[in-house]
Amino acid sequence: MTNSTNAVPRFLAPAQVRIIMAGLMLVVLLGAMDQTIVSVALPQMAADLQGFGQLAWVVSAYLIATAVSMPIYGKLGDLHGRRATLSFAIAIFLLASIACAMAGSMETLVAARILQGIGGGGLIAVAQAVVADVVSPRERGRYQGYFSTTYAVASVAGPLVGGLLTHYLNWRWVFWINLPLALAAMVIARRTLTVLPVPRIRRAIDYVGAVLLTGALTALLVAITRAGQGKGWLGSENLVLFALALGLLLAFVRQELRTAEPLIPLRLFRMRTVLICCLVAFIGFFQIVALSVLIPLEFQTLTGADPREAALMLIPFTLAMPIGAYVAGRYAAYSGKFKPLILVGNTLVFTALLAFAFTDLHRIVLAVLLLAVVGFGIGMQLPSTIVGVQNAVARHDVGVATATVAFVRSFGAAVGVAVLTSILLAGLRSHAPALHAALSGSEVLRDLVEGSLARADPALRQKLLAGAGAAFRNIFIVSAGLGLVGLAIGALLRNETLHGRPHS
Repeated sequence: MTNSTNAVPRFLAPAQVRIIMAGLMLVVLLGAMDQTIVSVALPQMAADLQGFGQLAWVVSAYLIATAVSMPIYGKLGDLHGRRATLSFAIAIFLLASIACAMAGSMETLVAARILQGIGGGGLIAVAQAVVADVVSPRERGRYQGYFSTTYAVASVAGPLVGGLLTHYLNWRWVFWINLPLALAAMVIARRTLTVLPVPRIRRAIDYVGAVLLTGALTALLVAITRAGQGKGWLGSENLVLFALALGLLLAFVRQELRTAEPLIPLRLFRMRTVLICCLVAFIGFFQIVALSVLIPLEFQTLTGADPREAALMLIPFTLAMPIGAYVAGRYAAYSGKFKPLILVGNTLVFTALLAFAFTDLHRIVLAVLLLAVVGFGIGMQLPSTIVGVQNAVARHDVGVATATVAFVRSFGAAVGVAVLTSILLAGLRSHAPALHAALSGSEVLRDLVEGSLARADPALRQKLLAGAGAAFRNIFIVSAGLGLVGLAIGALLRNETLHGRPHS
């Protein structure tokens, strides 16, 4: 194995860095927004394609494919160079978006979303790895702050954009909109990333590990989804699925320990900073993507808001997140510290989510203020975990380490959507048995997203809405508790200093 004969310039001109970052932020925006852009459009999709039972998989299929593909792209970037790998990912994403827009059945749509997730994983993982190629560790906090801001804003703005496109056009436009953006990203990436090296490294890709990991995640999420639909956490079929997930996960770990070029180098997790930052990243994205999907649903259900109005309630959450990420990036660049950002961010998230759980949504000002605090707190953590990991590993591991954090984030998002949706549906069964006496889990979800509870018979309406309110409260209490767990885990970090000179 030999290293590249080309080297990245030690310092790039600020204008050159800004051009590269602008193009990469567009790339990240594409990959992140498609995680949640479909959420408000789900009712219309299901009605057109006759597939309410598969609604959850329109979101989960993308998240699983994104999570599993990220470490592979880390290896492909090391093998073929970031520029070529990113172009390949954009091409897959573009073709898959066309397939999604033209889907004639729910099964076809889910299959196309899997392909789209494979492309989306490359957009996010490769773009974040490029940052480590062109700036010093100490300056990465600022640039990862920009990236994390773009990622978070795109994830949270997805329902808003999807709601507007669905309201004024139709659901297929949530995919057609990707075409001009993806083409622009392709042109910018091809023209601006010419300064990056073309490696002469020959590495194997761990496809066996990828298959095992995909099977484990799929079995786990199917089991969680079935539990939320009333099949029982400990039902015989679910026990088989959980056992299958565990078996495949153990086989994956064994494969990673034996292979020369593992998909996810488990040795990285022996480093305290890497392990803690990955756990914090998992919790943060468990919260952010699931809440981006479920907060508009709560406003639709409890206040009778239409999809557009419900999506607008996410704006404070969306706007506060880049502010938090910007503050975090600047603080890390000047102080060289990232641990305080993780601690303060998790404290804000825990406090605000717990208060939001018990807030009447008709008190709009208080509700949106609390969501803004949550967004600010999550925003503070986003660049901190990536920068902490990149600072802890050797330079030759930066690409795969960055892809590993990106994988953990997407895994957290996929599990978060599945778990919190399952908790919500279980709460509805517990608090609104009259509704579930006649409806299955998928039909309850349909009624929720269509806001039909707000139009129910007045004699039954208050009881159903009270039950729905209690069910939604459960998911925010769980999310708040995870913020407390993140705070406890973050406290175990050493107060390390980032490498490089202070940014001026």
